[in-house]
Amino acid sequence: MATRTAAQRREEARAAYDAYLAACPARELLDTISDKWVSLILNALADGPLRYSDLGRIIAGVSQKMLTQTLRGLERDGLVSRTVTPSVPVRVDYALTDLGRDLQPVMRSIKLWAESHIEQVRDARESYDRRSWESQS
Repeated sequence: MATRTAAQRREEARAAYDAYLAACPARELLDTISDKWVSLILNALADGPLRYSDLGRIIAGVSQKMLTQTLRGLERDGLVSRTVTPSVPVRVDYALTDLGRDLQPVMRSIKLWAESHIEQVRDARESYDRRSWESQS
């Protein structure tokens, strides 16, 4: 086995986390955080812990199955914590972890950008579709 220099080892480590490479582990994380439900959940939890039912009411259109799957994934990734309070009925609260709070400003910026630029995007889509339709005619 060939001996590698410290510089070579550093370069290999950098290459291992290059999201442009297909085998990069960071790609999996990018897939996770680019999911619309992840974005909406992280933004909903920005102001503090919420119960499962509160999240379901805040995030219109999310099914119970998707909400449960997404929360489990976020908990597994260390972005959300789940706290069970024994009572009748059992109370379950979800909150951002330190890691989730670190990511939240980025997610908030994306949400705000989308909300403030949707009309421009719609206009661009209509223009593109019109050009595509005309070129096919």
